[in-house]
Amino acid sequence: MEELKREKAVALRYDGEKEAAPYLIAKGRGVIARKIRELAQEYGVPLHQDEVLADYLLALDLYEEIPPELYAVVAEVLAFIYRMHERY
Repeated sequence: MEELKREKAVALRYDGEKEAAPYLIAKGRGVIARKIRELAQEYGVPLHQDEVLADYLLALDLYEEIPPELYAVVAEVLAFIYRMHERY
C-alpha cells in the first residue's frame, strides 16, 4: 500500500495553434495517479516518467498553464511524445 501512496501522475494538454503554452489537465497521487496512467494507456497516449517534473507540475492548479521556467523541460517531454506517436 505504501508504494501506491508514492505513485504520482500528471497530464498536460497542448495545441500550439490554439494555446500559448501547455497546461495541466489532470494530476493526482495514489489511486488517482494509477487511473491517469490507465486512461493514458487505454487511449494510446505515450507515458514519460520524470519524478522531479511531476512534483513541479503537481504544485500547479488544474487548467493552469505551465510556468515559463518549465518550458524547456516540457518541450523535451512533448518532443519525446511526438516521436513516440510517429512510430505507431
